[in-house]
Amino acid sequence: MHQWLICFFSIAFFVASAGAREKPPFEKVRKVILTAIKDGAFPSAVVAIMKDDHVLFHDAFGSFTYDKHSTKTDTNAIYDMASLTKVLATTMCVMKLYDDGKLRLEDSLTKFIPEFGKRGKAGITIKNLLLHNSGLVAFQQYEKFCDNRAQMLAHIFNDTLRAPIGDTTIYSDVNFILLGELIERISGKALDQFYKEAFVDPLGLKSTMFNPPESLYVRIPPVEADLLWRFQWKRPRVHDPRAALAEGVAGHAGLFSSSSDILVLARLMLNGGIVNGKRMIKPQTIALFTQRDSEKSTRALGWDTRSAKESSAGELLSMRSFGHTGYTGTSIWIDPNRSLAVVFLTNRVYPTSANIKIRKVRQLLHNAVIESLNELK
Repeated sequence: MHQWLICFFSIAFFVASAGAREKPPFEKVRKVILTAIKDGAFPSAVVAIMKDDHVLFHDAFGSFTYDKHSTKTDTNAIYDMASLTKVLATTMCVMKLYDDGKLRLEDSLTKFIPEFGKRGKAGITIKNLLLHNSGLVAFQQYEKFCDNRAQMLAHIFNDTLRAPIGDTTIYSDVNFILLGELIERISGKALDQFYKEAFVDPLGLKSTMFNPPESLYVRIPPVEADLLWRFQWKRPRVHDPRAALAEGVAGHAGLFSSSSDILVLARLMLNGGIVNGKRMIKPQTIALFTQRDSEKSTRALGWDTRSAKESSAGELLSMRSFGHTGYTGTSIWIDPNRSLAVVFLTNRVYPTSANIKIRKVRQLLHNAVIESLNELK
């Protein structure tokens, strides 16, 4: 009996010790985010990881603000996408119009917006705008001297080039403000309405929209309070002043979304344009828009691709990966070689956009994702 008890407790101790040594899946991912929150990189975050059409990890961290009584973050949180608007909305709409034969990449913008061609800009094509090599200014603080969207567009139409067309990559919000206007001119509908009809409603996206209604405010972590800006919107106004000047709907910023909805859009990109049996985009179009255009830049059409060094995608995703980041602390990276998508949402601009600690966190996170996937093999 004594020997049996010794044997029993020995086995029990071995099993318990083995369990204690075995780390839960994606523990490295959790550690990166929890350390970042402790370090003040951002107050809240949601991370979603999808591989081979299966969501392997989906978790929320922190609270909406650093206040101890602040709302705890959950995976239903809706974030200000900032420049993810460029790829999740505007580029998707351009892809749709391209598929439908409504535009060609080589078309001059003046074909659809004749008043844009002043002062040496007539040669700018839709492709130039998507690649950010139009030669246009990166951005201007239009909110300081314009009162509305029409005045902002008029100023852009009358502006001059900062570089020869097609010669230099200048990442520019102006390019996508113009693409938003292009979509409206071709479709005859407001950008948010066209996007809703083309993608949001068919895909059943419930948390993706411009200008979210007041009923959803409780799900939206706050962004930076800009007390110097003369247009004061009721929280949660879009963070980007140019998008706010356009009443929340612009081609470069303004979209709000949740991690679950973004995973649906990522699934569309990974599955050759099909989601739930619905053909949304042709596979050839996805391949065209997500491949690097030249060795002069990491840019694809609308999307960015992984750079060899200092990429927000880290060092371990494949070089075929494509993605984008948003100023408010959002990002998406898709690795077609691994059939992998990583959605990372934060409100790092709260309480101030001067906080840039997220730059290193993004790299660490994506490296941790690949390391965790390797551990599962």
